[in-house]
Amino acid sequence: FDYSGTQACKVLREEGFRVVLINSNPATIMTDPELADRTYIEPITPFFVEQILERDRPEAILPTMGGQTALNTAVALAESGALQRHNVELIGAKLEAIRKAEDRELFKATMDAAGLETPKGRFVRSIDEAMNLMPEIGFPMIIRPSYTLGGTGGGIARSEFDFIDVVQHGLESSPIHEVLLEESVLGWKEYELEVMRDLKDNVVIICSIENFDPMGVHTGDSITVAPAQTLTDKEYQKLRDDALRIIRAIGVETGGSNIQFAVNPETGRSLVIEMNPRVSRSSALASKATGFPIAKIAAKLAIGYTLDEIPNDITKLTPASFEPTIDYCVVKVPRWDFEKFKGVDETLGIQMKSVGEALAFGRTFKEALQKALRSMEQGRFGLGADGKDPFDVSLLTDVEKQEWRERVRERLTRPRPDNVLYLRYGLQLGMSVDELCRITKIDPWFLFNINQIVDLEQQLRGYSIDA
Repeated sequence: FDYSGTQACKVLREEGFRVVLINSNPATIMTDPELADRTYIEPITPFFVEQILERDRPEAILPTMGGQTALNTAVALAESGALQRHNVELIGAKLEAIRKAEDRELFKATMDAAGLETPKGRFVRSIDEAMNLMPEIGFPMIIRPSYTLGGTGGGIARSEFDFIDVVQHGLESSPIHEVLLEESVLGWKEYELEVMRDLKDNVVIICSIENFDPMGVHTGDSITVAPAQTLTDKEYQKLRDDALRIIRAIGVETGGSNIQFAVNPETGRSLVIEMNPRVSRSSALASKATGFPIAKIAAKLAIGYTLDEIPNDITKLTPASFEPTIDYCVVKVPRWDFEKFKGVDETLGIQMKSVGEALAFGRTFKEALQKALRSMEQGRFGLGADGKDPFDVSLLTDVEKQEWRERVRERLTRPRPDNVLYLRYGLQLGMSVDELCRITKIDPWFLFNINQIVDLEQQLRGYSIDA
């Protein structure tokens, strides 16, 4: 969010606005004294923000660049009457649009009214309600709290034994004490679309993003690929049409949104998972992947510009209303730091655990993946072939190979940070793409590409340096 906030500050000042910035983290670029006219290093809470509104008397507040915390604070200020008392306009996203997108019950009702399918689910505000609805939803079950960031408080209940704990944690994490009990779509493919809309109802799709891992792993913890690689044109056009209907139904009129879908790999059935009516982590990825400055454009849309009035910084010839097209592949690989958090379960789920990421560009998925893995600063040259594997397959006996295959199978049954390396180990040990797909639910297209890297490594091993 430092990236998007910095862009917004620059744009607003260029347009002649006096910018007052509130940030709780001094170790950011946007808190540089030259970026805003006045900068406050204070907690982003309704209490502190209202004091700043009273002191500086701004005309408008733009929360959509500050992530979930800023959005929640803006909603609280609007609902308490603080914005009205100080005559401050909420721009970027209207209160009703934020409510429809962030309140999962309102979001589901809005999608139903628009004729769009969401996972079957019910909303609860107490443990007793949850227990009564448990038989209706069934296991495994996804628990999603409302108004939280990075999947905080969410979880997967696989049986009645862990159900109460996950629901209780979710209720405590939600600012409005509400969670959604949702049918499981674990194993489905996950896609995201970055969408922008202006006051004249011009809508553009900036980028499609595909998750390497299936549903059940937070998008911030999954390897992601842009543009989406395994969608047919017909499937993509359906998701695109659905995204346009969603952003219009929610009512985001001046800015960007991130919309997430789940697609059944066997039937092609698609479901709407959620929408973020703000600049998100995926927005930063899409901006860097396409060269389309989402935060900058969103800031201009918030102050009244339309997409056709904003020039494209890359082409210099076309306006922002032209959708970007890319003929290369971009891969993001998350970075975890579990060694600093002893005892933390490394299993990846719907609550984000990564602390950073590497982004790489390539003409193909294979090239971009290798570059991203090498950029992780973990001492690996990419997907292996660096002498740091736990075994040399050429030196293993048949018994040892079988033992390693069992170890790899067990390891891949749960999503973990190093699963991409274990996919390679499995292929080296003779496991098939079909078997790995059954275990991990990762699309075969990605596994075939990894297999090609493994095959090339084996070919290179057959040559000497002298040759």
